[in-house]
Amino acid sequence: MTKTHPIPPAKQDRVVIFDTTLRDGEQSPGATMSHEEKLEIAAMLDEMGVDIIEAGFPIASEGDFNAVAEISKRSKNSVICGLSRANFKDIDRCWEAVKHAAKPRIHTFIGTSPLHRAIPNLDMDQMAERIHDTVTHARNLCADVQWSPMDATRTEHDYLCRTVEIAIKAGATTINIPDTVGYTAPRESAALIRMLLERVPGADEIIFATHCHNDLGMATANSLAAVEAGARQIECTINGLGERAGNTALEEVVMALKVRNDIMPYTTGVDTTKIMNISRRVAAVSGFPVQFNKAIVGKNAFAHESGIHQDGMLKNAETFEIMRPEDVGLAATSLVMGKHSGRAALRSKLRDLGVEMADNQLADVFVRFKELADRKKEVYDDDLLALVRVTEDATPDFLILKDLRVVCGTGGQSADMVMTVEGVEKTASTTGDGPVDAAFNAVKQIFPHEARLELYQVSAVTEGTDAQATVSVRLNEAGRIVTGSNADTDTVVASVKAYIHALNRLLVRRGKVGAGADAREINYKDAG
Repeated sequence: MTKTHPIPPAKQDRVVIFDTTLRDGEQSPGATMSHEEKLEIAAMLDEMGVDIIEAGFPIASEGDFNAVAEISKRSKNSVICGLSRANFKDIDRCWEAVKHAAKPRIHTFIGTSPLHRAIPNLDMDQMAERIHDTVTHARNLCADVQWSPMDATRTEHDYLCRTVEIAIKAGATTINIPDTVGYTAPRESAALIRMLLERVPGADEIIFATHCHNDLGMATANSLAAVEAGARQIECTINGLGERAGNTALEEVVMALKVRNDIMPYTTGVDTTKIMNISRRVAAVSGFPVQFNKAIVGKNAFAHESGIHQDGMLKNAETFEIMRPEDVGLAATSLVMGKHSGRAALRSKLRDLGVEMADNQLADVFVRFKELADRKKEVYDDDLLALVRVTEDATPDFLILKDLRVVCGTGGQSADMVMTVEGVEKTASTTGDGPVDAAFNAVKQIFPHEARLELYQVSAVTEGTDAQATVSVRLNEAGRIVTGSNADTDTVVASVKAYIHALNRLLVRRGKVGAGADAREINYKDAG
């Protein structure tokens, strides 16, 4: 056994934040991140004060193992956790990945509800024995072990108490209670935690965690109710990213605890001023834009259009705002940047927006900024952040758009395109139902493929007819799901570049170019 428990039993007012964006969040179809993107998001989570980062499921693929291992080596403050099913092979592989961390954790799980017990065809006694053996094995490897009874909220209470007691006696230091299918409600969530604390021997010596899904829109409420009942760890993701309707959103529970500390006297270690920056980055790398009216991080979260609201805001911001934009790292939109702004001014502005860039990255953004400033009268903060995202989301340039000319009107739509494929210039002339359809047909004529377009989404970065359009594209090729994104003042150009970005990422996943292909080798259910 190595290293002591990195997080002692929480004080009455301290809530541990466990982020699973890189594991459970990545299970959203199309949200798969590249190796470098995972390392980047992990570093941002570590810096913002997240207590525990669930970095992945090491046995799922070689790519997942390598990402968890590298994140473990690079972590500075956070506990690094890996997920494993209830068998020795999974647990051993998980330990091999997380053992490099200064503060490692093994998270092992098994489904305990009647529906989930039927999957491995185990009766209650056989499952109880497996829980004892696997948690004991994990504890012999690592001092910090978390155990989850998957689908806990639909597990018989007597059996849930029995399995939790077994896991505690076997050495689990954290017991996570997952609402795997988003079935519970706040009152039930709280009652379940209270029952376990009252009925299970040793429950007062470990940390109870809550892991909620948002299928009924109650994930945040259920998590906070569990905390009030005695849970001291919340499992969550940035932007609520996750399969189906998503997981508990980190930004929502953290800000709820901060804003309503009068009725929920609990604290976290999260630097809330870093929330907006990581929200934008996760949205960009996952290809899942944040809905405009999303709490805390949505574009409209601090916008006021009603005349009465605007008047009140001008007189006293507290009339219609319960928190300040700067509390979550949101800078007020400004128009100070233009075509005469220099590189030093750009670096300073980006720093104000929470973006630090190396000199070579800044040089790329500066070129794009100058090009944009020549086409756009007013360059907003969001425009700059869009340029940064385009630069950071670069992939190996197997396919490159060189020239695009689109004709559209009542007489029909056509596209003439020049594109390079592995450095070889190719051309196409096509028609379509609209300019984007015509342009996409041209791409497919130049580079034939079988990938199916599953998502095409356009959103304006800022206001005005000269606004940049951000386009997200999701492709599915035989189960390989990738997303691409791009921004441009020309919506058709942004669309084609996003499409090509997705194709380039698909080629990386195929192993055609670059490295880090990360196709899942096995299917698995989450631990929540």
